[in-house]
Amino acid sequence: MIHQCPSCSHWLPEGTLACPDCQTLTYGVYLSEIAQSAQELEQEQRWPEARERWKSALAWLPEETPQAASVRQHIAQIDARAKAAEDQKSRWRKRLGPFAPIVLFLIKIKTWLFLLFKLKFLFSLVAFFGIYWVLFGWKFAAGFLACLFIHEMGHYVACRRRGLKAELPVFVPMMGAYVKWYAQGVSLEDLASISLAGPLYGLLASIACYGLFVATHAPIFMVLVYVGAWINFLNLFPLLGLDGAQAAFALSRLQRGLIAATCVVLFALSITNGELFGASTLWIFLIVGMGMAWRAFGPEPEKPSTKTFLYFQALVLILGVIVYRTQFAGMAAPGH
Repeated sequence: MIHQCPSCSHWLPEGTLACPDCQTLTYGVYLSEIAQSAQELEQEQRWPEARERWKSALAWLPEETPQAASVRQHIAQIDARAKAAEDQKSRWRKRLGPFAPIVLFLIKIKTWLFLLFKLKFLFSLVAFFGIYWVLFGWKFAAGFLACLFIHEMGHYVACRRRGLKAELPVFVPMMGAYVKWYAQGVSLEDLASISLAGPLYGLLASIACYGLFVATHAPIFMVLVYVGAWINFLNLFPLLGLDGAQAAFALSRLQRGLIAATCVVLFALSITNGELFGASTLWIFLIVGMGMAWRAFGPEPEKPSTKTFLYFQALVLILGVIVYRTQFAGMAAPGH
């Protein structure tokens, strides 16, 4: 849930759909995503699913707004189009007679093939693997892709366990990956759990890579341990839409301050021989800590979640220790 106006930063009580000061729609970004996905469904002529997507937008709009009226009008248009399409299909059935089932079956096969080749998940996965193969070799590309996939599946599984709609991950070369999901009616604690599930699964992937290193002594697995832990620790940064940003909504100012202090301690421990800019100094700890310190001055929830605090703090500590202990192994260039 959003508790701060995206336009004027006015504090909003839970359930506020439009800012009382500037009238900005609280969930404007989410509504844009709904509209885009609904339009894509319409282009594929999947009218029932498109109708449900538009209908879901009404829950995030004040009832008397022009936007809500426009959505209701568009739903009525979809109903008319769907009825017209069904009437046309009935006419073709009559014209084709006994050949109608065969023609409809061939149309369905064409539709499924079209959807298969349109899947963003598969295309993005192949593109991601290809680029990293060229840059760092196939072993690193395959291992890194597997670790990132496990991280994203953490979000996906956490959503599905709560009965929420979620899409398969989309991979963006040189940027990472994301899972699109829909958080209607989700509590701050559940939002935090879904967000932190990615770093948790990523931590498990790093541990699995360490197990493979012990079993095979292949240096590539130690590189993956470090890279995986580093990226998952970075995802705890509580700004810029990363996983830590969503989880921080469920924390009090004191809890955020304690997590920030933990990051600063980890940063201090990475400084050896008093050399602030030494090879072992891990600035990522300070970056995440400063981000959480910044959030400590922001608004806090009415009921902070102790569970989320312990969850977040544990990830900071465990991932931080792994990054600290494996940093020099991670500096080795992946082999081709």
